[in-house]
Amino acid sequence: MKIHEYQAKEIFSRYGIPVTNETVCYSVAEVIDAGTKLGLPVVVKAQVHAGGRGKAGGVKLARTQEELKAAAEAILGMDIKGYKVEKVLVAQGVKFNSEFYVGMTIDRNTKSVLFMASAEGGVEIEEVAKENPDAIHKYSIDPDLGMTDFLARKIAFGLFSDFNLVKQAVSLFKKLYQIFIDTDASLVEINPLVITDEGKLLALDGKMNFDDNALYRQIDIEKLNEPTADELKEIEAKEKGLSYIRLDGTIGCMVNGAGLAMATMDLIKHFGGNPANFLDIGGSSNPRKVVDAMNLLLSDKNVKVVMINIFGGITRCDDVARGLVEALDTMKTDIPVVVRLSGTNAKEGLEIIHKANLPVVQTMSQAAQEAIRLCRDCNKA
Repeated sequence: MKIHEYQAKEIFSRYGIPVTNETVCYSVAEVIDAGTKLGLPVVVKAQVHAGGRGKAGGVKLARTQEELKAAAEAILGMDIKGYKVEKVLVAQGVKFNSEFYVGMTIDRNTKSVLFMASAEGGVEIEEVAKENPDAIHKYSIDPDLGMTDFLARKIAFGLFSDFNLVKQAVSLFKKLYQIFIDTDASLVEINPLVITDEGKLLALDGKMNFDDNALYRQIDIEKLNEPTADELKEIEAKEKGLSYIRLDGTIGCMVNGAGLAMATMDLIKHFGGNPANFLDIGGSSNPRKVVDAMNLLLSDKNVKVVMINIFGGITRCDDVARGLVEALDTMKTDIPVVVRLSGTNAKEGLEIIHKANLPVVQTMSQAAQEAIRLCRDCNKA
């Protein structure tokens, strides 16, 4: 789960991390009013769950009332990577002389929190990692000890030579780590962390992501969730006992079991196709789940072909076949369907499929290749 910059900085502020004076606005009039109260210059920032806001024109400095109004009109309503800007953050302008990056995430290799720091802040950290990886310093935090004074000083001295800044940084790093632990975060970033002209450290921007599996104990955090259309689909699927993740391909996949689903997607890619989703219907033998799964697949306008790959164990092939026929009778779709059934009650399931005049194949490879062929035929048409 992601939250907006202003929400992350509100959390920072509660823990005593210094942030800019700022106001969230939903209209041009609110932006003008906020800019007047904060005092020009101000920075107007789009609040969307997407990176690269600056490159897209979603961050503008306003020195005058005219620039402020123009910035608000330009940013509100604009599209940034598929997200419509419905609110902006108006932040007080700050003079600074240096920019840094600090952040934390989970390192599964060391099974610990990884603290990252770089003197190259103010730009996308992914670019720094690609072009100059040595500029990012990484520190594993012992989960039993946490962010100790010693480690915080070590990180701080790696960034700053001024002892006054080191002292500020030690306090800031310890608070940032505490935020990470207390909120079950999966990512916390300050980019940039700046040194103001007064010699103070200030979080100019903030980013936080959270572990979805821990939201049940983070009630206040969960209230901040603004799911996208795809995320709403995933939530709806979960409520129906399905595991669904949308991808960018054209072949819709319905499979039972996460491992088989991953293998099915790999096979489609191997033969030159592109899966449109991960969809695991689980081990239930309820035909209704197949109906729900088909509705979910066909709600994606990019899907040109549906590939069903079932290995019956707990899941019975005849139940899947009944659910599929019921779904197709209800939906009356003209999207081609390729079916591969194997395992428990496969013979009975295949008989149901044959009566419905649906194409059946014997192996996973055949299913993937047939789905790709049908997909190409659709593109030609």
